[in-house]
Amino acid sequence: MSAYNDSNADLLTIELNLLLEGIFQKYGYDFRNYSKAHIRRRVLNRLGLSRLETVSELQSKVLRDPDFFRDFLEDLSINVTEMFRDPEFYRSFRENIIPKLKTYTYFKVWHAGCATGEEVYSLAILLQEEGLLDRCQFYATDFNRKVLEIAKEGVYQKTDMELYERNYRLSGGKGKLSDYYNSMYGSVMLNKELSSRIVFADHNLVTDGVFAEVNLVMCRNVLIYFDKILQDKVLNLLSESLVPSGYLCLGTKESLKFSKVENQFSTLDDKQKIFKKKLDV
Repeated sequence: MSAYNDSNADLLTIELNLLLEGIFQKYGYDFRNYSKAHIRRRVLNRLGLSRLETVSELQSKVLRDPDFFRDFLEDLSINVTEMFRDPEFYRSFRENIIPKLKTYTYFKVWHAGCATGEEVYSLAILLQEEGLLDRCQFYATDFNRKVLEIAKEGVYQKTDMELYERNYRLSGGKGKLSDYYNSMYGSVMLNKELSSRIVFADHNLVTDGVFAEVNLVMCRNVLIYFDKILQDKVLNLLSESLVPSGYLCLGTKESLKFSKVENQFSTLDDKQKIFKKKLDV
């Protein structure tokens, strides 16, 4: 970006901080403790697309044009996902958590930061294969209402299904992924039986409180976009949402190490980042 180089990197940092403060003051969305690298990358990309020269110009447009802000919100939202992403995680989930869930007559799951829903439906399929979906109340949340609508519809591109089918097989799937959707033109629609146990809702991990008291929290590949201060805040929120002996599942690049809640959990699978909340917390 021609407006910024090494000699005025400090100016870029100042303008980014002012932009994020302005968004928080005007709209209530708090990105101030998101990863600086993530924010910088997404903001500069939007500058290029909008043919604006400086972040200050972008800030003016964001604060004065709500429609432009809604588009910009899409840039900052974390929507990278796929069905049965990290298949080894789902294999470990079957081994470490499913036997425990089978002892419950009823349990609650919170999938925080669900994006467009592919991983929500992945877990729903796994639970159905294990005979547990009917015992479960599933909450899936995100602050981005646009992606929540996509998740509610459960309609995805058919071109993605080859990858998803491969992930499903590697994850220990017991049938065929095609058993769980209907094809229509260039898209597929997931079976409504899967979504019958899922409540999709607007919730912001940064600014909102405990969503529900649950037995299992899935919050995978979200914390990597937060700085250390915000990671601690969100991990505390997730811990408060879990009942004693509840399960917490993070992304493979995320960790509880050196966090303020580390001592509240025991580790079931360090590689796949599956944790169990201790009874005496």
